[in-house]
Amino acid sequence: DVQLQASGGGLVQAGGSLRLSCVASGFDFDDFAIGWFRQAPGKEREGVSCISSSGGQTVYGDSVKGRSTISRDNTKNSVSLQVNSLKPEDTAVYYCARHFTCGTFVSGSYYGFDSWGQGTQVTVSS
Repeated sequence: DVQLQASGGGLVQAGGSLRLSCVASGFDFDDFAIGWFRQAPGKEREGVSCISSSGGQTVYGDSVKGRSTISRDNTKNSVSLQVNSLKPEDTAVYYCARHFTCGTFVSGSYYGFDSWGQGTQVTVSS
């Protein structure tokens, strides 16, 4: 079965940092781009970051640009997202999903991303 397992969330004070992890199984990981998304209660899903299959392309959403770093280790079938200078508005459930490219992440439609997994809760206190 294709699976993406997000972890690393938690409760953190504003200004702190978190490192989220997405571990994949059941498919050829290095053939797929991985995107991170988040959704807060009552809000639409928002793209956070995306990394291409080789790791050569990285894309960041405006809300985290400049304070986040996405990386991947294809030997461990994993993608990490480091988010610094956390703000209360970063509070959301964070999901990872796969696609062949980051193209629809860039366009904002996110069409075609699949295998979403259960997500990990990030709560930032003020």
